[in-house]
Amino acid sequence: MFFDALAPSSTLQLTRFTDVDAFRPAETLEDSRSIPLDVANFAAARAIVNLPACRIIVARSFARILETTYRAPGGMVILPMSDDLRASSSGMDIDSRFFIGLRGNHHCHFVEPQINHHALLMFPPTLKDRGWFDRPDALRVRVADTAAHLYARELVKDILRIASIEPHLFEISEVAAHLQEGLLLALDDLFQIDPLSERSAPRAGARSARLVQLIDDYVTAYPTAPIYTADLAGKFGVSVRTLSGAVSKVRGMSLHQYIRLKRLWATRAQLLRSGGASVASCARAQGFHHLGEFAAAYRATFHEAPSDTLARARQTRQYAN
Repeated sequence: MFFDALAPSSTLQLTRFTDVDAFRPAETLEDSRSIPLDVANFAAARAIVNLPACRIIVARSFARILETTYRAPGGMVILPMSDDLRASSSGMDIDSRFFIGLRGNHHCHFVEPQINHHALLMFPPTLKDRGWFDRPDALRVRVADTAAHLYARELVKDILRIASIEPHLFEISEVAAHLQEGLLLALDDLFQIDPLSERSAPRAGARSARLVQLIDDYVTAYPTAPIYTADLAGKFGVSVRTLSGAVSKVRGMSLHQYIRLKRLWATRAQLLRSGGASVASCARAQGFHHLGEFAAAYRATFHEAPSDTLARARQTRQYAN
């Protein structure tokens, strides 16, 4: 199981509960109350990682009736972490096809007939303009796009693995910010935002084109600088939601895909200019921390391995000298 592959670290808080009495104090602190349905086979676990503006809690629950009050002034996403999740809320059946979005306070009743794995992603009130939560004090169960859900789920797992194996990376502010930015973009795709409410306005197309041009100009001016969507939106005087809609309209892809493509090109530019840097350091500088996934995306985009690009650049430099 996923929890068995994790070890606690200075960055990853990992707790395993072998009986319900040991679990009760932690539950009380969260204003939750559970009635276990299978005490003999009780087992629960929880892993917690903190990013600059996001708290990730991945939990292995147990068969139970759960009454809880969520308090999420900045918003919260509950994401199934396995394909076999089964639960119900106020009579509505929930499985792994769904995820939950909530902002504000909400008193909830759940029934979990089995062990489930899920993630709670908690955000501060400073997170704005992403268009995820329609109104406060409301819980919405949403159908997830399968590909977006799988990507978000694997990204959460990758963050926990990195926190377990390489906790020192979280002490580097740029690395932590990159991991968080990747998660925010993945959730943008999960919520399937179609933010261009002004799509029918006559000037919407021109405005969108200008916004995308601003992104392109920024990347050209700062080819190896980190790209954070909230910073870009603030710099251009729009919301992340509007920026996302502009990219979708003009480039025919999500903001997540476009920023990823830009990062791949920025990594390539860094590899071609690099002296003694490694592929890993160049990739991580652009926010790619899952190196196997990065190498696959790089090869799919440029039809060569990143190591080949670096080797060619070094060879060219040797001939020039």
